[in-house]
Amino acid sequence: MNETTLLDEQRWQAVLARNPQADGQFVFAVLTTGIFCRPSCRARHALRQNVRFFPDADSAVAAGFRPCKRCQPDKAHPQQQRLDKVAIACRLLEQDTPVTLEQLATAVGISPYHFHRLFKSVTGMTPKAWQQAFRARRLRNMLAESDTVTDAVLAAGFPDSSSYYRQADAALGMTARQFRRGGDDADIRYALSDCSLGRCLVAESERGICAILLADSDEQLLAELHTIFPHARNVQGDEAMLERVAQVIRRLDRADAPFTLPLDLRGTAFQLQVWQALRELPAGATISYQRLAQQLGKPGAVRAVASACAANKLAIVIPCHRVVRGDGALSGYRWGIARKAQLLQREAKKEEN
Repeated sequence: MNETTLLDEQRWQAVLARNPQADGQFVFAVLTTGIFCRPSCRARHALRQNVRFFPDADSAVAAGFRPCKRCQPDKAHPQQQRLDKVAIACRLLEQDTPVTLEQLATAVGISPYHFHRLFKSVTGMTPKAWQQAFRARRLRNMLAESDTVTDAVLAAGFPDSSSYYRQADAALGMTARQFRRGGDDADIRYALSDCSLGRCLVAESERGICAILLADSDEQLLAELHTIFPHARNVQGDEAMLERVAQVIRRLDRADAPFTLPLDLRGTAFQLQVWQALRELPAGATISYQRLAQQLGKPGAVRAVASACAANKLAIVIPCHRVVRGDGALSGYRWGIARKAQLLQREAKKEEN
């Protein structure tokens, strides 16, 4: 059997299985009908001797075949069509004028309910959360460039109303003036504790848990906290905080332990997407940087995914330790490869049991 025949047989098996992963790799045409389809087309299968394969829709059209009206193989892949709709919505959300869910759904031609589900499945965020994250990122940039805080807040797209300062402050995790001064006067409470992975530091802001750090010594932990929040007031937490820390430690020691504390996530819109996707990854599972980038609809953003994992400040709660290289080998981890291996082994063993 020559190479071409072997390839065609592999394609035929994909057609019989209606394999959606084969879509975009080739199309198949039926001699008796003059129609060509995607491999995943749900139409009734033709006889093998009447089927021919082509690398793409243009080749099939050039050979005299017509596209199937059911699977539309001459149009963009359905997944790409969905990604295009989300991209249109993101551009609308980047405008200064407020956009409602209904307006976004109308712009891409689907119902508000299905649009909301589509947007969250692709970005990992609701349209409202995505716009808030985008405005927060733009606000950070504008605070460094604008003459006044008011100019920066308005230029970032926050509405001109009595509540716009409050919205901007919530997006930054501190007041805009504090952020502009490098976090001066912002209080970060912290507590140190033992856990199964060594020493642990848990820090919280007014919005929630903002850092969960791991190290071998308290000195290392305090130095990392200062690096993350160089201009904040880092103060030790009170008794009430120690109760919350206990919940964090339980999660560090057991992946299935309940965790209900609010989080103060500070990152770009893309980082928030990566972190949300990781939080949805079950214990015992792993994913490659490439696969995670594809899952987010940005297959070329492998390095950006790796950077988002490296920027994670919430160990275990945002499980960046579950991201591995494409060949399954362990890669870098903010708190050390040994801890990453220990976590994965522990989760894998629990899944086996």
